[in-house]
Amino acid sequence: MEGRRDRKKRQTRERIRASALELFTAQGYRNTTIAAIAEHADVATRTVTLHFPAKADLLFADDPFAPESLAARLADRTGDTLDVVGEWMHDTMRALGEDDTDQGREPGEMFALHAKRAALIAEDADLGSRAGAFYTALERVVADALGDELGMSPDALVPRLTAYTLVGGLRELYRADEATREDLPALVDRVLEFTRAGMAALTT
Repeated sequence: MEGRRDRKKRQTRERIRASALELFTAQGYRNTTIAAIAEHADVATRTVTLHFPAKADLLFADDPFAPESLAARLADRTGDTLDVVGEWMHDTMRALGEDDTDQGREPGEMFALHAKRAALIAEDADLGSRAGAFYTALERVVADALGDELGMSPDALVPRLTAYTLVGGLRELYRADEATREDLPALVDRVLEFTRAGMAALTT
């Protein structure tokens, strides 16, 4: 079980991140200083940098959709790769919603933060470049699993294009006009359906 000290540390970290996202959204990523974030979160500046050594870490650290998380799920898969990716997406989104409840946040607060984060990254070239490396790592994880499943090189066209289509669709979810907390799971399924149809076209 989580001890009192660890719980306070996690709560402080989450408060700092939420404060940063709020300020980034209001006045821009580059116009927001670490000192301003510390003041908004009611902590010392050094506390911010202890938790997040670089300002970009406030947007990228502790991502629940990290490639390592998906790789671990795929390593233990019993079904096909796309089914497992779908289960991982749904489970991770569900956990974010449960975390809202556990931490006393309003329902959907984490969804709103992720939507703000996606918009901020899209508006900044340097942040977009870092996000691109993150998504490339996700594509590699999916392509490796598909190559193993299909009995071909993960660098063959089918695994690579399928992985690119899937990850490209998932990365756009928070930016889609129709994306709401309630509709997000259905949008994940639509991306998977689209990806599966494309893979079928390539393999027949």
